[in-house]
Amino acid sequence: MSKIERVTVALPAEALETARAAVESGEYASTGEVVRDALRLWEHHRALQAQEIARLRKAYAEGIASGSAGPLDIQRIKRDARARFDAMKKRSRA
Repeated sequence: MSKIERVTVALPAEALETARAAVESGEYASTGEVVRDALRLWEHHRALQAQEIARLRKAYAEGIASGSAGPLDIQRIKRDARARFDAMKKRSRA
């Protein structure tokens, strides 16, 4: 088992009330357990963010490596986008 160290954390009153309510409802055994679960979720969230950043960096590198798309016709791009938008509006009305 890993070493346990006691720390003091200042929380907004609303957060503490939420944690205590979770304990009182039986969802958690203690407010410490609530905080540990919150930290586990935070760590998981950070890991997901790191994965997403890595995915975006890879996609960016692949895009750069693929070379130039060539000249772009901005009027055609705008016309196509407007047509897709109008079609989407029609579908949502139906």
